[in-house]
Amino acid sequence: MGKARTPADLTITPRDVRFGRGQRLGRYWLNDDPIATAFYNALSVTFPKGEAYFCESVKAFRDGAPPKLAAEINAFVKQEVIHSREHVAFNRHVVNQGYDVTLLERHVDEALALTKGRPPIANLAATMALEHFTAMLAHELIANPRHLAGGESQAAGLWRWHAAEEIEHKGVAYDTWLHATRDWSRWTRWRVKAMVMLITTWKFFQGRRKGMLELLRQDGMTGPRVWAKLAWYAFGRPGMARKVAGVWFSYFLPGFHPWQHDDRRLIALAESDYEDALLPEARSKLHAATG
Repeated sequence: MGKARTPADLTITPRDVRFGRGQRLGRYWLNDDPIATAFYNALSVTFPKGEAYFCESVKAFRDGAPPKLAAEINAFVKQEVIHSREHVAFNRHVVNQGYDVTLLERHVDEALALTKGRPPIANLAATMALEHFTAMLAHELIANPRHLAGGESQAAGLWRWHAAEEIEHKGVAYDTWLHATRDWSRWTRWRVKAMVMLITTWKFFQGRRKGMLELLRQDGMTGPRVWAKLAWYAFGRPGMARKVAGVWFSYFLPGFHPWQHDDRRLIALAESDYEDALLPEARSKLHAATG
């Protein structure tokens, strides 16, 4: 079997769509479940600033990249900018429900502050690791309808759309890394990649745990019973963390590439599921974007 790489016929399409304008989400918009809702709310708070960081990390290596990769970086940036816009709008819904997200935003700022002054290649390695996380979560979110079952249509549609585009551009940061480190030895490349992923994994889980606990605390839910419910949600049912464990581990194997698993079929599935939830003007833009 040949070495895995980004499919030659892959097209990364920024879909300029909007969700939930002029509508009010319920406080527990996902199946009236405070635990599930807290997971997605806490994750969403990280996206605007986090995705801006991803864009800058990848753009730092755009000059001199092969034309195809440079075009994919441009499309990646456009997708991420639109994602940020939609999550800013979604986060307003979170705040409108009475949640104070100041602490969550401070945690994001503190995490990003740790990247200041680091070499651009270190920021790219962190972005590559986090993009693997988003691709894993995106695959599972679309492949297993249980995750968003019972969710309000506009919110669930937002997450499916975001997941579809994360799948579509999942190889961009990795291909940028391969180009930027083309003169490194395989051992050095693997060692740095693996170390950064281990650190990123720890910080990712710690950050999401703290964010969920803070939102649940504001709902008056604290203590060991809540911790047990969080663990069951992550590792039991629906078990997102448990189900992505194998794909997470594959990142450390020789010859890994995000497109070893060609799951583009999920993009079409997500679009067929969420299209009816789009605002009318956004639906027309989707048709124009996807031809």
